[in-house]
Amino acid sequence: MSTIPNMHLPVMEQFLTLQGEGRFAGHAAYFIRLGGCDVGCVWCDVKESWDMDKHPRIAVEALVTHAAESGATIAVITGGEPLMHDLGLLTTELKKKNIRTHIETSGAHEVSGTWDWITFSPKKFKAPLNDTIVCANELKVVIYNKSDFEWAEKFATQVSNNCLLYMQPEWSRSAEMNPLIVEYIKSHPQWALSLQTHKYLDIP
Repeated sequence: MSTIPNMHLPVMEQFLTLQGEGRFAGHAAYFIRLGGCDVGCVWCDVKESWDMDKHPRIAVEALVTHAAESGATIAVITGGEPLMHDLGLLTTELKKKNIRTHIETSGAHEVSGTWDWITFSPKKFKAPLNDTIVCANELKVVIYNKSDFEWAEKFATQVSNNCLLYMQPEWSRSAEMNPLIVEYIKSHPQWALSLQTHKYLDIP
């Protein structure tokens, strides 16, 4: 009989792929995309994730089993906004399977769970919490227009000194923003470029 508590989370999708962005780009990872988001980015490419009631609730035990069976050593919890949910049990059980726990969050909700890597991607539509900002391992700022460079620098002053700094073009405007980001990073080398390589590769 299972000893894992009977907890369920709304899951839009789960799949094995390569991490496409940031420090771990190119690494195999099992993605668990949770339903529910109250941030509401106008350019979000997974708006179908926003309403958590539209997604089946799956037992934590099943999620962990699927992640372990995939063979991946990294599980990425994303959304939506995953920290709308209590993720303590999920991360505990993943770690029991020797799976690294990574999360992608806007920082708008209190951090729950135990994380090996926190990707903090602040959004203008809902302010992040200070406690989340200081926990970040990498800051990923989506560049949609020129004003976002100043927005990025605002948060670069708030994260820890060890936090990696990434600028990532918003996909639909990448042709216009990429040259601007390249020039900016050349004169601000504390930043690095993050590309959505999974979209170039046409994988999930």
